[in-house]
Amino acid sequence: MASMIPIAGSAYTYAYASLGELAAWIIGWDLILEYLIGAATVSVGWSSYMIVFLNDAFGWKVSSKWTNAPVEWDGSTFSKTGNFFNVPAFFISAAVSTTLFFGIHMTAKINNYLVIFKVIVLLILIFAMIPFVKAENYHPYMPESTGGVTGMLAGASTVFFAYIGFDSISTTAQEAKEPQVNLPVGIMSTIIIATVLYVGVSVVIVGVDNYVNLGGSSPVVDAVRLTGMRWLVVLTELGALAATTSVILVLLISQPRVFYAMANDGLIPRVFARVHPKYKTPYVSTFVTGFICSICGGILPIDVLSDISSVGTIFTYFIVNIGVIILRYTRKTVPRRFKVPGGPFLLPGIGAASSLVLLKNARQEAIIRLLVWMAIGLFVYIFYGRTHSEVNNPRMTMDEPMQVIHENYSVSSFHYQGYTDDDLRQQHARQQARRMDYNRPLTQHYSDYIDGLPPSEHGAGELNHSDEHNSANRTSLHGDEAVSRCGIDSSHDVGVAVKKHRSHGGNASVADYESDMSGNKELFGSFRHPQPSFEPYPEMAHIPSHFP
Repeated sequence: MASMIPIAGSAYTYAYASLGELAAWIIGWDLILEYLIGAATVSVGWSSYMIVFLNDAFGWKVSSKWTNAPVEWDGSTFSKTGNFFNVPAFFISAAVSTTLFFGIHMTAKINNYLVIFKVIVLLILIFAMIPFVKAENYHPYMPESTGGVTGMLAGASTVFFAYIGFDSISTTAQEAKEPQVNLPVGIMSTIIIATVLYVGVSVVIVGVDNYVNLGGSSPVVDAVRLTGMRWLVVLTELGALAATTSVILVLLISQPRVFYAMANDGLIPRVFARVHPKYKTPYVSTFVTGFICSICGGILPIDVLSDISSVGTIFTYFIVNIGVIILRYTRKTVPRRFKVPGGPFLLPGIGAASSLVLLKNARQEAIIRLLVWMAIGLFVYIFYGRTHSEVNNPRMTMDEPMQVIHENYSVSSFHYQGYTDDDLRQQHARQQARRMDYNRPLTQHYSDYIDGLPPSEHGAGELNHSDEHNSANRTSLHGDEAVSRCGIDSSHDVGVAVKKHRSHGGNASVADYESDMSGNKELFGSFRHPQPSFEPYPEMAHIPSHFP
């Protein structure tokens, strides 16, 4: 899906393309549980490892009143614990959010260093603990009074949380190089490496100590202590801190970009789509996400957070698997650099069925929280999202079709000979209408109306993308007509064009304007080989360039 639709928004965007706006809203709202609440969950785990590390490495004792949640869940209701606030969890979320403000490149470098370090630590941990494994700790394989297969599935719905995050790669599609190729490779590699490492660590720690003794907040460290190797304990704690930090970083990268996509579609306030002019990051979304995550990590216990995040993620994966099947039949002509093996039904069907099984066996209170959260989301959509949606309330009207001239094409590639303004207007109106249809959940399509318009008497209005013809046939345009046909829409761009127009005594050719545009890379950027990013026109970023 990421290779087919390399657009910010991840599962939200995929649901929009395959199932329509309502399903997209449900997924976008649900992704808050995966990314934002998921980051809060990991921040609580980071807090536990930090306290243990400070004690083992430096002998520092920190009061539990400032390192634990003020409430806990006893199975039926919340109760006070006597603690005040989880300060370390709040701190790490705030620190990571601040780092994300300064751009994706610096964030990627930090994450790469953290990942390399934690992988090395995990490999050392696995091989160092093998001699301490006891075979009797693996028996019985399915302990009594734990629910059997049903109990295993219930546990899987919670442990599933450990495997979330690989889909976060797709949220940065617009900032990736060659996303159609690199995203599938990155996602598949992440799944394989993470699975091997998780299974390896789980096998050795359960082999060192019985599973009933590993229910604390730092089970890996607890198991390592039994080996008597203090250096390995400290190294493991550092690896755990690096691992949890990188997870928080990735999740807090993802959530703002989902907000960005939803805001561009009008489903949430457009302030969430604001991009910082210097760092090119969705800074409003980043700070809002960081603030909410910090508060949740400071006041909620880890078991509540992990249950909420897990069921939300499982539900998201169910929708995405269904979307894969639907897109295979509704968008047959869309270029696909990567196809799901086994046809459109096998793997997506298994994925969807597995998601339903995990949801069925999840904790009842987690399902109730998911349903309540979804009900709140539907309320927000009905009273805000639906009325502000770009699909239901498009900004472009038939009287303003030239606003869509901001296309990811080189201006010099257009051949204007023999075409009037009406031709250009109809052509760009058709392009915009088809793009609106791409996300439109209703049966009434804009393109049905646009295509019914009569063509201009001077031609069909189709543009010739031949540079050879352009160089041989330059039409002399006058004043505003030249500005309009060069696709210059904003006041700043018009100002540049008007200056050029005046310098030629009121007349200028298309070649003059093209030369001015191609020479001013700071203003116009690279139109010939567009790379999706937040920089040129954020309001158009959610529209895939490979769709007609």
